[in-house]
Amino acid sequence: MHFRVFIFILFIAPIVCLAQAPQIQSLPAGIREGVNYVDDHVVLCLYAPEKQDVYAIGEFSNWEKKAEYRMRQTPDKMRFWVDLGSFPAGQEVAYQYLIDGNLAVADPLAEKILDPQFDPQIPGSTYPNLKSHPLKADGIVSTFTTGAISYPWKNLAFKRPKPENLHIYEVLLRDFVSGKRYRALADSLSYFKKLGINAIELMPVMEFSANDSWGYNPNFLLAPDKFYGEKNDLKYLIDQCHGQGIAVILDIVLNQADAQNPYVRMYWDGSKPVNSPFFNSVATHPYSVFYDFNHESPHTQWLVDTVCRYWLNEFHVDGYRFDLSKGFTQVNSGNNEDQWGKYDGSRIKLLKRINDQIRKVDPDAYVILEHFAVANEEQELAQSGMLLWSNAKFDMTRAVQGFAQDLGGMSYQQRGFEQPSLITYIESHDEERLLVELGANAAKTFTAAEKLERAKLAAALWLSVPGPKMMWQWGELGYDISINQNGRTGVKPAKPEYARDPERQKLLQVYQVLGQLRSAKSIFQTPTFSMQTSGIVKQILLSSGSSHVLFVANTSIESQVLTPNFPQKGIWYDYFTGKSVDVTGSTNQLNLLPGEFHLLTSENWNIKDLGILPWKTPNLAVLGTIRENTLRVYPNPAVDELIIEGAPVGEVQLFDLLGRIVYAEVLKTGQTHISLAGLPKGIYMLKLGGEWVRISH
Repeated sequence: MHFRVFIFILFIAPIVCLAQAPQIQSLPAGIREGVNYVDDHVVLCLYAPEKQDVYAIGEFSNWEKKAEYRMRQTPDKMRFWVDLGSFPAGQEVAYQYLIDGNLAVADPLAEKILDPQFDPQIPGSTYPNLKSHPLKADGIVSTFTTGAISYPWKNLAFKRPKPENLHIYEVLLRDFVSGKRYRALADSLSYFKKLGINAIELMPVMEFSANDSWGYNPNFLLAPDKFYGEKNDLKYLIDQCHGQGIAVILDIVLNQADAQNPYVRMYWDGSKPVNSPFFNSVATHPYSVFYDFNHESPHTQWLVDTVCRYWLNEFHVDGYRFDLSKGFTQVNSGNNEDQWGKYDGSRIKLLKRINDQIRKVDPDAYVILEHFAVANEEQELAQSGMLLWSNAKFDMTRAVQGFAQDLGGMSYQQRGFEQPSLITYIESHDEERLLVELGANAAKTFTAAEKLERAKLAAALWLSVPGPKMMWQWGELGYDISINQNGRTGVKPAKPEYARDPERQKLLQVYQVLGQLRSAKSIFQTPTFSMQTSGIVKQILLSSGSSHVLFVANTSIESQVLTPNFPQKGIWYDYFTGKSVDVTGSTNQLNLLPGEFHLLTSENWNIKDLGILPWKTPNLAVLGTIRENTLRVYPNPAVDELIIEGAPVGEVQLFDLLGRIVYAEVLKTGQTHISLAGLPKGIYMLKLGGEWVRISH
């Protein structure tokens, strides 16, 4: 009897197991992970390695587990899928996945989610007719819409700027535009064009936790965050950018995910992901904030490739800036930051793999890394066609604070790179504002006006160096709200009053003029350039054939004498003032006021006085003869006598640097000789009508 019972138990047990297991069946042809629309049918496919059983639940099942929505499992045990049947066109349907009988999650590849906690905070003007969260559902749900009309792209012929020519504007939608909407940003494109911007970099717009965020806490990597508008609003923004010749780069977060990410929740042990196909239980580096992706895992690699392919194809984005790419490593450095930054061949291999996969989808897409590892690692990544963030903030701040800080790090050549692969910036979302730091630990206490002049100097220095650039929003207006106001990632106020500040508008004009100049003049992309920037006075020389540009600057808080590095004699032109100077030799000296700078060109670019500098002359009189129409003042430097020809009839005055008149006469013939005998040696200012000329005696 006991034997028969035992046999019966052995016989029935396999039947029970088979009844509990999902049906094994390969994916139908053409079906991929996520939502698939096949005629009027909807087929769901979930990538869920190591899970045993999955049901689709939603409005179609009254949020109940029903047999007809039990998902089949693929033979490789990696995927689950189900044909939900047909739905009327235009119907938006909410759904989740019930995993192993106890966990309901939204689709990890959802293109739209509904969040019961934070969606009610989204204004109707931002997202009209937003579907209400289903009352019977628990937590975040995903949705699909049948028969949705595809976005009508208009600017499909857009040609991306060459990587070496990129002039990027980094944007946080939350703070940059009133209304915080994708479409509102589209209305700002003329502003970017005036700045010479040819690419915008959007800080993360994938669905992140809450609404008030920088976006580096993503949960749903294919869903545009509804806090900024509808899916097609983002497409409209990108389409409009392309119509204006502006590329769109997405800041993408694939180093980490937040707690609401379905792949975090699916392998959760109560405090962290454990035995996860996607995540490390403990981060491998010291800068992890949320949950750290394991990029050695083929499952993570599948997800990364899926995400990158989606935004390129579906949204026509032009590339990615990968957040914290140095964190993609699986070499465990613990809390040792120095160890983390050392050469890591396995990390290079991982990033090259991602780059290769992106190139298979879009050969010309930008791949930008926030990396900051050792030089030979970054150089190897650059040789594969990737671009790298290059932080010049510290060096530039020290320089314009009045210290002899070397700026050679802004040169990709001095950094050992063969190509202009470094995207240099002097402000970013992670950095304190330049004007805030100008008030701390500087060589002197700068006034508000002097800080803006120093910001002009920083912009001109930075933009004169060949190579791609990135600027952080409102830097062109001298934004002076600390990064720590309202918390590091907290909302920062817009400052509309800047538009009414004439001095800030002059700073804006420096950015506009140089930004447009970099776009119009190919010499700013020349590989033939040199930098003498280790001292208190700076020189940057660009050459292309017989054309030359020389930038000179005094970053000191005192006047300085400079021997300019002119490569040829003849007439040179000051771009900002419209003045010209006759360069007679290579030994001429130039006196520069504190913070004074000039962009000098060997060709006349027909620029008049732009009125954006505090000095009205090019401050180049010591080099030789200043030319202004028929006006000639020479010799300069002068020893005993100063000759003036072609001056307007009227009073001529000579001032010392204390503003005292040391000579005056009324000109009747337009020519005079001024005796300098008895005057102390030094710098004087000569006033002729409305013109000022600096004189060296």
